[in-house]
Amino acid sequence: MEAKIKKIAVFTSGGDSPGMNAAIRSVVRTCAYMKIECVGIYRGYEGMIEGDFLPMNARSVNHIINKGGTILKSARCEEFRTKEGRQKAYDQLKSEGVDAMVVIGGDGSFTGALLFNEEYNIPVIGIPGTIDNDIFGTRYTLGFDTAINTAMEVIDKIRDTASSHHRLFFVEVMGRDVGHIALNAGVGAGAEEILIPEENLGLERLLESLKKSKLTGKSSSIVVVAEGDTTTGKNVFQLKEYVEQHLPIYDVRVCVLGHMQRGGSPTCFDRVLASRMGVKAVEALLDGKTNLMVGILDDDIAFTPISEAIKGKTKINKELIRVSDIMST
Repeated sequence: MEAKIKKIAVFTSGGDSPGMNAAIRSVVRTCAYMKIECVGIYRGYEGMIEGDFLPMNARSVNHIINKGGTILKSARCEEFRTKEGRQKAYDQLKSEGVDAMVVIGGDGSFTGALLFNEEYNIPVIGIPGTIDNDIFGTRYTLGFDTAINTAMEVIDKIRDTASSHHRLFFVEVMGRDVGHIALNAGVGAGAEEILIPEENLGLERLLESLKKSKLTGKSSSIVVVAEGDTTTGKNVFQLKEYVEQHLPIYDVRVCVLGHMQRGGSPTCFDRVLASRMGVKAVEALLDGKTNLMVGILDDDIAFTPISEAIKGKTKINKELIRVSDIMST
């Protein structure tokens, strides 16, 4: 059956994450396979407003599956929040002959795409690209697996120094609203404690845990802290000072991993996931679907309405918390 859609635009928006390039590659090559035109939009919604488009074919995406970041770049765009800005974007898309869009990003990017569809009826499918793994409707977002492996590898290196000098390290990882990175990287790296927004550990329990570690013969400790953890009521540097004041037996250091978690070559898992999601995104558009996010649930590709993906809340893995408690003994 002949597809009504003739040209699909793909763009990345919001914070970059490893696997975005693999997803771009998958969208572009699926379009080529289906004999559909594909155009890349530079700098997300900002580039859409300015008409910063690039025709793409199968050879345009050679050798990018292994690269971090996004070849299409990304940017925040305040103008797209206005009706006038979205009108400019629509005019540019129509001038380019774009019939449908694939947006790779997080909830902010999806919110913009949903509003744009409501106003101008351009079909859109979302691919979740964010290291925080905080999008409802998918077990994994693009970049999450790479980010937790990056964090774990760094924590392993910090462990060497902590052991050599009998130190306590607070290692802050990304996760402003959720603790998925902290919990997974912390368990994987054997952290003594993991502080996440979803669980109220409290300062007294933290002190008791650190005291217990000393009494059981541990000469060093690693505490992984999600940047969004507010259960202690302190930031990571204030937490360091608090522990030093109440447990002077510890030589305390802080390491903030920061944006290094966003970069780097994506893992095999993220590359495969991006490839699967890109194919399904294009197929969904050609099947007449819109306002859906491609996700993975129980190893099967699944669709969730973008409106639900935006509003829904992800759940922390309670079993992993229990495993962490047992392993810190």
